[in-house]
Parts: sequence; C-alpha cells; structure tokens
Amino acid sequence: MTTQTDQPASQQSSADVAPTQNVQVHLRKIPLLADLSDEEMARVKTQLRFRQHAKRDVVLQKGGAGDGLLFLLSGQLQVIDVTEDGRAIGLRLLAPGDFFGEIAVISGSVRTASVVAMSPVLVAFLPAPEALHLFSHSPSVANKMLRHLAEKIQRDSEFRSLLSINNTTRRIYTFLVQMKKSQPGQPDVVENLPTHQDIANMINTSRETVTRALLTLAQQGIIQKDTHRLIILKPNDLQKLVDGAT
Repeated sequence: MTTQTDQPASQQSSADVAPTQNVQVHLRKIPLLADLSDEEMARVKTQLRFRQHAKRDVVLQKGGAGDGLLFLLSGQLQVIDVTEDGRAIGLRLLAPGDFFGEIAVISGSVRTASVVAMSPVLVAFLPAPEALHLFSHSPSVANKMLRHLAEKIQRDSEFRSLLSINNTTRRIYTFLVQMKKSQPGQPDVVENLPTHQDIANMINTSRETVTRALLTLAQQGIIQKDTHRLIILKPNDLQKLVDGAT
C-alpha cells in the first residue's frame, strides 16, 4: 500500500499537501500501521495529510491543540521543552517510522512539548478522531501503542536519571549508552548521531564539553565516528566509565 504527496521533496513548506507522483510514501513501513488490514489501511490513507518542513521549523508547538497523530516519514526530529528561564532542553530524537503527538490525542489535551525539525522532513498527519478510532478498533495498533507507552515511561525515567548525574562527562557517557543499539554479531552503534551542540542541549552541558568527551573516547579506542553514526568498539569499557567516571 502506498500513497504520495503533491509537492516535490525539494519544496519546503509546512502546509498540508495532497498526492502527486514526486514522492512515494510506503505506509506499510510505518511500524504502527504495518499490520492493518487492507480495509483499515484504505481508511487511514484517505485521512492522512502530508506536510513538509525545513530544517529548524517547529513541527509541533508546546501548548498547541492535540488535533492529530503525526508520523515521521523522512528526516530527523527532536522533541524539546523550554525551561522557565528560556533554555531549550532536548528530550529525545525521532527517526523515520516514529510517531508523535499521541499523548495529547489520547488525553484530549494540549501538546506537552515542542517538536523541531533537525533536517528537512516529511510528516504525515492523521486527524485525532481517526487516530482514536484506530486505537480503539484495531487490536494491532492498540497493542503497539500500549508497548510504546510502557517504553516511553521507561525512557523518560532513564532520561530523568541521566539529567540528575552531576558529573558532566559521565552524563555524556550515559547518554551514549542509552542511545546505542545492539544487534547480534555486530558492534553497538548510535545511529543518526546528533550534532555536538544538540547533544549538549539535550543533556544540559556545553558543546565544548561534549566534543572533549567524544575525542577522549576516540583516542582511547572506545568509539569510532562513521559518517552519521557512532560505532562503539568497546562497550564494556564505556559502561565502566558510566559506572565510575569522575
């Protein structure tokens, strides 16, 4: 099952767009929707609206209406909150296939955080009534949403623990451990590594501190930078630093 947008990917606009032949969107590649029946997928397809945003655009604004569920189709997004003194704190990163805005949809409340484009992005918007219908009538979607919410609670708890670490270097090491993905027979990696400034914003430190910490890890042979990802060559050594860095 595929659908398409009505605007070339090179055009950066936050307006809703309708189908054209320039960009294909494979809905079955969205994990939340992957197991829908053909009938359910056809219904969702008629309701989706596609939006393109330029880098640094605000895709969702904190305090805005919870009027729909959104899916990231391409690019990278960052969920951020703003402190009372005006500092932007990065909460987590979103990759293609991820969805967001679900809490406001489920609770019927306003958005609790903002979402900013870290690159040009394409997102799909599903109006709240249709999203709620999926949550209540599709067992596959309901089960995946329950797992997602449980994992989100765990991630948020881990992130709060990370921010409570007083030592900034240890905080950086812990961030890498939380971000890494493991596969059997393959080295641990951090995919789509954020910029040093973005990491600094997320964990409340300076860009220079992040740069020094990553350079130290590279010099010790613990990590290796590879294009847009970080390869963790010695995960046990990194974990020891997390457990005992001073």
